[in-house]
Amino acid sequence: MATLYLVPNVLADGDWQTVLPAQVKSILSHTKYFIVENIRTARRFMKQVNHEINIDECTFYEINKRTTTTDLPHFLKPIADGHDVAIISEAGCPGVADPGAEVVKIAHKQGIKVVPIVGPSSILLALMASGLNGQNFAFKGYLPVKPQERVKELQTLEKTIKNTRQTQLFIETPYRNNQLISDVLKACSPSTLFCVAANITGENEFIQTKSIQDWKKSGVPDLHKQPVIFLLG
Repeated sequence: MATLYLVPNVLADGDWQTVLPAQVKSILSHTKYFIVENIRTARRFMKQVNHEINIDECTFYEINKRTTTTDLPHFLKPIADGHDVAIISEAGCPGVADPGAEVVKIAHKQGIKVVPIVGPSSILLALMASGLNGQNFAFKGYLPVKPQERVKELQTLEKTIKNTRQTQLFIETPYRNNQLISDVLKACSPSTLFCVAANITGENEFIQTKSIQDWKKSGVPDLHKQPVIFLLG
């Protein structure tokens, strides 16, 4: 039976074998149809895993802001013809804060076998390393960009933490990291715990959890244009 594989990608530069299972190499080497966010970066990743892959024999379907919902079923057509298809995330795991989830939803409706491959998730790795509540947590995605709306959302998150002890995780566009951190330090209570997890699995990985009060004393490193996930607890 042809299968839809969900293939994870690395989170940071380095040897893929330190964070991905050997199964990834086998799947990428034997699959000819791929659903990706960016063809160029997907091709580069595949060559890093196995430089002997003949990229010219592969077919790529891009899923991004320009992709319409009517395009998605077409991406799965090779499976009906007996060919495996693999979704490759741009970073981390497909379907988790990732547009591949829409394709997976269609695959289930069509009765297609879906196989997730173990890989790094910045959400889980940051939660593991934060020391915050891992029994009850929520990933909020991006917070509002407008300052007043962002402050209001942060205050709402703090109320949730106080009432339920639910850890709150969120991200920001890398070039706005420093502004987000500044807003968190201004808006949140001194005792609230704030974890900053940057470049997870990379050589310059930085993960620290401190109270807002302690962050104000020590300062936060410059994280402009770096991959970061933030947690409040």
